[in-house]
Amino acid sequence: MTDTLHIVGGGMAGSEAAWQAASAGIDVVIHEMRPQTGTFAHKTGDLAEMVCSNSFRSDDDEQNAVGLLHWEMRAAGSLIMDMADTHRLPAGGALAVDREAFSQGVTERLMRHPKIRREGSEITSLPEDGHWIFATGPLTSDALGQAIRAETGAEALAFFDAIAPIVHFDSIDLSKAWFQSRYDKGETEEERTAYLNCPMDRAQYEAFIDALLAAEKAAFHEGETAGYFDGCLPIEVMAERGRETLRHGPMKPVGLTNPHAPDIKAHAIVQLRRDNALGTLYNIVGFQTKMKYGAQADVFRMIPGLENARFARLGGIHRNTFLNSPTLLDAELRLRSKPHIRFAGQVTGVEGYVESSAMGLLAGRLAAAAIKGRSLPAVPATTATGALVTHITGGAEAKTFQPMNVNFGLFPPVEGLKGGRRGRRDRYKGYTDRAKADWTAWLGAEG
Repeated sequence: MTDTLHIVGGGMAGSEAAWQAASAGIDVVIHEMRPQTGTFAHKTGDLAEMVCSNSFRSDDDEQNAVGLLHWEMRAAGSLIMDMADTHRLPAGGALAVDREAFSQGVTERLMRHPKIRREGSEITSLPEDGHWIFATGPLTSDALGQAIRAETGAEALAFFDAIAPIVHFDSIDLSKAWFQSRYDKGETEEERTAYLNCPMDRAQYEAFIDALLAAEKAAFHEGETAGYFDGCLPIEVMAERGRETLRHGPMKPVGLTNPHAPDIKAHAIVQLRRDNALGTLYNIVGFQTKMKYGAQADVFRMIPGLENARFARLGGIHRNTFLNSPTLLDAELRLRSKPHIRFAGQVTGVEGYVESSAMGLLAGRLAAAAIKGRSLPAVPATTATGALVTHITGGAEAKTFQPMNVNFGLFPPVEGLKGGRRGRRDRYKGYTDRAKADWTAWLGAEG
């Protein structure tokens, strides 16, 4: 029992941590309260359920930091990346998945592993001994949140993540919408036509913005504040920042040509991305919202091509809890006041499916090594994984700490490469080449 690793939370990070530790020969218990105790965002009891987007974002491992993180996780035998590749959907240069098949695949693989078992009880306190990883994610239960606050002496920080609406494909008017990935990106025709595009002229866009701003919004719960993470801003919040903001964000009209009217340049374009393998569902890209459900349907049906849209799911916003990790966690993701407890995933202050999974991967390996009486070398800060963990455990300013996606701004500079936009392509290639070499060496040294 003393050599068993207990993982609280069966989301992306918890699932990946369990896989990594079990693959190293460690007995693992996953404590997942769902479906016995649900949340308002989750719909199933499956592990690694995707509640927001179905995208893991860019898969470019030479020019994009999240694509590099994909590469590092694949090299480390990641279950999350294996299942994402298995259930991949066309998405241009991005990695998108059939969300239900993905989570079911993760669940089946974990439950077939002889070293892993699952318990359905809710953990409401921090244990005094044993080996533990808390990967409870942004929807940490109130009881456990209170226990964490009592232990750390710090107020829980919160921001609001947002869920984009999903539309039934057969309700989209294809006489107005068309299939095309931005700049025709992708190696196959399927990839180059992975998105549905709905164009707006200036008058339609202005009317849409007016309706968006006037729509009734859902109220926040008592004690919540609107400290949104900039990567998941609700569209109405973006619109409040300026009428042109959406045209330079999720509704930008660049890199696309309307075959229905090739000589007319759209003023704005709404994109939808396939959400399941059957192609029966499409999510509206970047359209997270706090509008009430009735208002959402009215406003979104103003989009050309979606006048008769039927929604499989409307948008919403939920509270995400995360630690002030620079003050609370050490470089091995251990709680400073209780080093037998590690934290992983979005609760540590990383943002995104891939980043959360990567912290789970690292926590699982670190915990497995500790149970075996070994210590691992520090992950090089020149790698995507290392840059992230370095940022959240000390690189970030604690007073202003906010959730962070992986990006090249977290990496140490590569000597001798040009700065600025002109040198960006060579600079990014320099980052990724160095990271791959250093990550491969770290995996080898880790054994």
